[in-house]
Amino acid sequence: MSRSKVIPSPSLQSIKSLPVDFRLGGDRTMLSDEVSENVDATVDVDNGRVDTSDNDESPYSRKDISVKDDSSLDDAITPVQPVKQQHVDMKWSDTATPYLPKRKSQSWFQLPDGNWELATILNTSANESLISLAEGKVLKVSAETLVPANPDILDGVDDLMQLSYLNEPSVLHNLQYRYDHDIIYTKAGPVLVAVNPFKKVPLYGDDYIKAYKSKSTESPHAYAITDTAMREMIRDEVNQSIIISGESGAGKTETAKIAMQYLAALGGGSGIEYEILKTNPILEAFGNAKTLRNNNSSRFGKLIEIHFSEMGKISGAKIQTFLLEKSRVVQCSANERSYHIFYQLCAGAPRNLREKLNLKNADEYNYLRQSGCYKISGVDDADQFYIVMDALDVVHVDKQDQESVFAMLAAVLWLGNVSFVEIDPENHVEPVVDEALNSVATLIDCNVEALKLTLSTRKMRVGKRKDTIVQKLTLAQAIDSRDALAKSIYSCLFDWLVEQINKSLAIGKRRTGRSISILDIYGFESFERNSFEQFCINYANERLQQHFNRHLFKLEQEEYLQDGIDWARVDFEDNQDCLCLFEKKPLGLLSLLDEESTFPNGTDLTFADKLRQHLSSNYCFRGERENAFTVCHYAGEVTYDTSSFLEKNRDLLHLDSIELLSSCKCSLPQAFASAMRTQSEKPVIGALHKSGGADSQKLSVATKFKGQLFQLMQRLENTTPHFIRCIKPNNFQSPGSYNQGLVLQQLRCCGVLEVVRISRSGFPTKMSHQKFARRYGFLLEHAASQDPLNVSVAILHQFNILPEMYQVGYTKLFFRTGQIGVLEDTRNRTLYSILRVQSCFRGHQARCKIRKLRGDVANLQSFIRAEKTRKEFSILLQRHRAAISIQRRAKARIARNKFKRLSNASTLIQSVIRGWLVRRCTGDIGLRQFAERKARDQEVRVKSSFLAELQRRVLRAEASMREKEEENDILHQRLQQYENRWSEYELKMRSMEEVWQKQMRSLQSSLSIAKRSLTFDDSRRNSDASVNGNEESWETGSNQRTQDSNGGRSTSAAGLSVISRLAQEFEQRSQVFRDDAKFLVEVKSGQVEGSLDPDIELRRLKQMFEAWKKDYGTRLRETKSILNKIGNYSSSGEKARKKWWGRRNSNIGSNLF
Repeated sequence: MSRSKVIPSPSLQSIKSLPVDFRLGGDRTMLSDEVSENVDATVDVDNGRVDTSDNDESPYSRKDISVKDDSSLDDAITPVQPVKQQHVDMKWSDTATPYLPKRKSQSWFQLPDGNWELATILNTSANESLISLAEGKVLKVSAETLVPANPDILDGVDDLMQLSYLNEPSVLHNLQYRYDHDIIYTKAGPVLVAVNPFKKVPLYGDDYIKAYKSKSTESPHAYAITDTAMREMIRDEVNQSIIISGESGAGKTETAKIAMQYLAALGGGSGIEYEILKTNPILEAFGNAKTLRNNNSSRFGKLIEIHFSEMGKISGAKIQTFLLEKSRVVQCSANERSYHIFYQLCAGAPRNLREKLNLKNADEYNYLRQSGCYKISGVDDADQFYIVMDALDVVHVDKQDQESVFAMLAAVLWLGNVSFVEIDPENHVEPVVDEALNSVATLIDCNVEALKLTLSTRKMRVGKRKDTIVQKLTLAQAIDSRDALAKSIYSCLFDWLVEQINKSLAIGKRRTGRSISILDIYGFESFERNSFEQFCINYANERLQQHFNRHLFKLEQEEYLQDGIDWARVDFEDNQDCLCLFEKKPLGLLSLLDEESTFPNGTDLTFADKLRQHLSSNYCFRGERENAFTVCHYAGEVTYDTSSFLEKNRDLLHLDSIELLSSCKCSLPQAFASAMRTQSEKPVIGALHKSGGADSQKLSVATKFKGQLFQLMQRLENTTPHFIRCIKPNNFQSPGSYNQGLVLQQLRCCGVLEVVRISRSGFPTKMSHQKFARRYGFLLEHAASQDPLNVSVAILHQFNILPEMYQVGYTKLFFRTGQIGVLEDTRNRTLYSILRVQSCFRGHQARCKIRKLRGDVANLQSFIRAEKTRKEFSILLQRHRAAISIQRRAKARIARNKFKRLSNASTLIQSVIRGWLVRRCTGDIGLRQFAERKARDQEVRVKSSFLAELQRRVLRAEASMREKEEENDILHQRLQQYENRWSEYELKMRSMEEVWQKQMRSLQSSLSIAKRSLTFDDSRRNSDASVNGNEESWETGSNQRTQDSNGGRSTSAAGLSVISRLAQEFEQRSQVFRDDAKFLVEVKSGQVEGSLDPDIELRRLKQMFEAWKKDYGTRLRETKSILNKIGNYSSSGEKARKKWWGRRNSNIGSNLF
């Protein structure tokens, strides 16, 4: 076991373990036979002291062990011998039987530095034993100082309950053995112990998740605890909780993320699990910081409540936070850092965002450079910033709100750079108007003068009328006001982010009553200087420890006693007295702190004096010098410095700052101010309002935190808890380093050894009689009674479970470890057999049913197919008959065509033969010789080159043919375009021609009407003259009528001549226009060649037609007026005809125009 870094322990005689007298039943899982190497002990005995410099800040550190003589190791052990007279049995010892070491056996021996080393017993006589250490040194020691060691075969067992000797060195050795082999998880009964490896270990990933989901592995793991919680939630329909505890740097945050990853893998599918996992980078950036003990220390507590649907799928989540350490925003110790987000923003902000926020490097801001630490080894803040931005997108924080969040962060940083200057001899100050002040005003979007007044003055209400006076601030008061504003902005921003995350995670959430809560809260802390934050953190850990004790110790043993089983109570350390010290009223730490905070003149020193005055009689409290006090916690004594206790408890933010935030134009500061005003409406405690304008903080921080803690405990009490205890192996975050003293103190503080003892000697599995009978009653061969108790006892007897392996209580059955597993295996096998029988019988039923269905279906199909076949056959028969008819006609036609061809061929052959016979008879030999000579001359040998040339020409001809075809296609396209245009123009011409024809017809009809009217008038005049003449003087009258008729006839002839000329002109001009239009259409279509532009000529022809039409209408109106003047002598009938003529003439004019 490693002893390079050690912590001394208390008296050696207080460590005593004896072998157990109880033997576990059933098989026990063990590792292979491996022997761990013993590491030599190195003790620094210079100046008679042991080096403990590596644990100066540990909350578990002890006083150094003095060594009187440094001459030899034997002498170094001499001071231990007198202590054996003050013998005190260890509270966790297995039995009261004394341990008698045997020769050549191995035992544990504690060195003066507090470490344990494996020693071999060479000889034993009386009360002394001669032992040999790993280095070969031989020592004579008291037999009572030796602690028995387990056999080598038990090295590295995965459950501490399997150890034969359950003592501190054996537990330390088992944990170290597994830690050295990168096995960081170990079971301690119902509790999982996780040792932080400070490095990546190959224990996570999809393969491990599948293994634990399918139960193919049973090794201790955070996955196994989460899987158990999931299964119990579904099986029992009870909410579960996973409580992860441990001191700072033990790995609680990482363990919580591992549990969330497993839940996301098990209950994923809706997409919200990805959002839940993405909340971790946001909360770590805004709520975690680097401390001396941990590079990623959570400076707040959180409870993540994950809701599940009835099908076991994640349906939503809710995050609750506790006690953010606001003081870290404005004050950091050396070698520590403020919250990660500040450094990530300065390192990773894009250029446009840096310019918009006027960002500088981290070392240029006073709040960040006071610690002198800007980077964490192995962490890239710029990369982490982009991860945070991506996570904000996932949880639906829009870009505008993100920029507002970054603006608030930059404003907090610039507030730290605001400086002050004295303005009068009374040390009153006002802010310097420089880049810092202007940047703050720009970022929160407020008036610079209003910001100056807020930081340099304070409004106070005095008197009965609540008159407001303005008080100027000194330098210290102004700095406090500036820092209070910065802390309030950051705290409200953190709460706003958590609210936005909860809104995103609540989308689609269905209240099913099933949830798993994961608690990741700050661990026990003890530093050289412990302030108000450590006071609240350690109080919360006391509450959690009591919950742990209550669940695993108190309730368990009380249930044994209430149910009347045979049980010897196991003592454990209860922290109820320490909790009473904190919570007792009116003389508890919290009550006295709130009381002192109400006094305007209360100081940290008066608070310390009040504590010493009222609590000195409590053994858990011890007053120290000046303003300090010590509390004896369950994990050890912690000394608190009361400096700034009252100020941090009040956490005052004056009305001026709230009014400043509410006056900002930016939405976020206004939301912060609204939240503060809502908080200010809560009842005032005591006389806080008298302390100088505490308008925004009516409840003290301690009171609010206590209320949150009680709500948390109430919520946890309603769930089934699962505990994970995280252990920090060293204070240097160094992989592979194992500090026995530090680990032992943590094991003692969290009560792991007591848990193992109760689990091993107790009855971890319990079940009510009714549930047991209902679950396993069907396994009985013959059930003689229906009483649950009788059925339960009959089941136990039937399966031959030994009486010492269970006990029967009044309402429940209690089983030792592993016994219920036998019944579960039998039940599962029986159920499997029943299911097999049922499956076979149901299969037989299904097969019979399917056979019957198949027969019915076959009959139905046969009828349907017969009907379908008959229909198809009738159609086929019709088609066959039609095909025969068609074939008959086709064959006849083919035969006729063949006959014609044969007839024609026969005729041709006959003609040829006849010709040949004729030529043979004529003996035309010369003609035959001429033909032969011509045939010989035409024979030409074709050379290969000529053929190649012919082929090339053919190829060129084909290429040119393709080009011509392409050109022909283009020409066809153009021709198609021209044809389209021609059709358009033809339609236009036709429409114009129709218009002209209509107008011409209208003019013709008007002229014909005019002619008829004139002819009618002439005939009427002639008839009137003949009737009205004198019969007696026929000749005279006749001559007179002749003259009158000649006069009238001359007038009518003149009118008719004018109208005839107009009609003749109309006919001529219409024929001209028609011919011109027809000619232009032919030119446009290409039927007639012409050099003129058809479009221009068409427009010109239209203009000429319009001009002629206008002129023609004018002349027609003039003719009308002349005819009117000639016909003034006509009678009233003529006037009527004139009216008719006018109407007709107006119609003609309208037709013309």
